[in-house]
Amino acid sequence: MRKLCPNIDRDDGLETVLEVPIPEEMFTSMGSNVTLRWQNMLTWMKAQTSDKWSAPVIAGRFNELRFLLYLVGSPLIPLQVQLGHSVHRPVRDSSIQASTAKYIVQQYTAATGGQAALNSVTSMCVTGQVKISASDFHQGDLSLEVKKSAAESGGFLLWQKNPDLWCLELIVSGCKVICGSNGKLSWRHSSNQQTPISQGPPRPLRRFLQGLDPRATALLFADAMCIGEKIINNDDCFILKLETSPAIREQQSGPNYEIIHHTIWGYFSQRSGLLIQFEDSRLLRMTNKGDDTDVFWETSTESVIHDYKYVDGLNIAHSGRTRVKVFRYGEQSANHKREMEETWKIHEVDFNIWGLTMECFLPPADIDNKKQE
Repeated sequence: MRKLCPNIDRDDGLETVLEVPIPEEMFTSMGSNVTLRWQNMLTWMKAQTSDKWSAPVIAGRFNELRFLLYLVGSPLIPLQVQLGHSVHRPVRDSSIQASTAKYIVQQYTAATGGQAALNSVTSMCVTGQVKISASDFHQGDLSLEVKKSAAESGGFLLWQKNPDLWCLELIVSGCKVICGSNGKLSWRHSSNQQTPISQGPPRPLRRFLQGLDPRATALLFADAMCIGEKIINNDDCFILKLETSPAIREQQSGPNYEIIHHTIWGYFSQRSGLLIQFEDSRLLRMTNKGDDTDVFWETSTESVIHDYKYVDGLNIAHSGRTRVKVFRYGEQSANHKREMEETWKIHEVDFNIWGLTMECFLPPADIDNKKQE
């Protein structure tokens, strides 16, 4: 990962530290030699303003990348993680499915380092790289194939302070998206778009639950149900399932859209106790006020998690792959399908970062203060 670039203002000055490290592959693609690559990187850095993205061709590509980064690179999970609650929930008066799930979560806690190690973590900093590719929208029931040759490369920097403070900076092929949570609301921002505010209380980033934050994962599935078993990559797994309640779905719905369901599954290895696959499915109904027609968006996401390694006593996943399928249908609307894929690799993980304060998680200045009350 590249962390430094030449000084933007002075050729003889000290090198500039990149806000977000970028993969070597992304740097290599910027030119045929080192000098040209540095020049192109400097040009790209100076062009990160909204007026530079106004040309239709550039704006179209930027909007496409932003769609991929929002849907694949930085989605949120609908359920809050209650940090103050214990992972070890009582099994008395619980159903067989619920008590089995609590036992599986206890095995997962032990496999990722134990309760004491998980409780010792108060903050986190992660750097990694991603590759994102996508198919075009296809009508009807045509089969989908992700365009492997059109993969976009990039890197990300993620800060977290338990439980609801986090910030993600994600750069892919020159498109940068920043999203985060300040403990009161969730937000995301890109250079040519006004900042949207996510509805409802703060929620965790999906990336945390792909092997990065074992405590949040354990707390999330502590109230799940065990619904059966499944073999994944020759590994026998228990299946834990969570349903989002109607009250939470209503909180996160807006005036023109409604979340009909959002379901989460976790697949825990019977051999190692670790989470090796994470899935969620969401159905969203959007209403066109002009003619009162409804369009439905169904999104199914599957993450396969690999390469667990111990970092300061915690067993953290360092690579994986996520596949996303989007299906759009409704009245007076042709059915469309699309498939996207992200592969990621974690380069560095550090815990208990000194000096990480509330100011590190402030939303952009253009957010109305009233929305934070």
